[in-house]
Amino acid sequence: MVKAVIWDFGGVLTTSPFEAFNVYEAERGLPKDLIRTINATNGDTNAWAQFESNAVTLDEFDGLFAAEAKERGYNVPGKDIIALLSGDLRPKMVEALRRISERLITGCITNNVKAGEGAGMARSADKVAANDAVMDMFQVVIQSSKVGLRKPDPKIYQMALKALDIAPEDAVYIDDLGINLKPARAMGMQTIKVVNADVALAELEDAVGFALQ
Repeated sequence: MVKAVIWDFGGVLTTSPFEAFNVYEAERGLPKDLIRTINATNGDTNAWAQFESNAVTLDEFDGLFAAEAKERGYNVPGKDIIALLSGDLRPKMVEALRRISERLITGCITNNVKAGEGAGMARSADKVAANDAVMDMFQVVIQSSKVGLRKPDPKIYQMALKALDIAPEDAVYIDDLGINLKPARAMGMQTIKVVNADVALAELEDAVGFALQ
């Protein structure tokens, strides 16, 4: 029986920043998925990885990312990317979290950066307030920018399990990136990948055994 659900934040409870990346690319005549490609190259040591694990400042990230883009022949300041990170909350997902929080243990593991406000990196007062209300439903929130670890490092999942005092086989982990699901699955957690929010919610309902809408 599932005792806990551990959530990713961006791309699960909010719209995916990848959508915002693609709009930015289209508006500037850049190749589609350029930003994702840069962030996936040398994924443990690149500018993005260093910023998510709080190894560099925003100004340092700005220059490092721009240099990585320049290597591919494009001009993309890192600060432009940061402005795209705060997505909009998905009401159906938030309602599912609310119902789960009333009956099960809930936690959040989020790769984020020290930009904007809070775990959701919001950039407006309204978004900060809305994100904070969602964060209040979690018993534990682990942010890469605060702990100096980032998914998919297994240590960050172990940190969450320990903080929630649960065994991996008692938990469901939900994320929008397959690479972040692999360590959770290897530890024994059930995993759900969010490609389509409605499909993911149906899978989550099956896992927890009660209605989420």
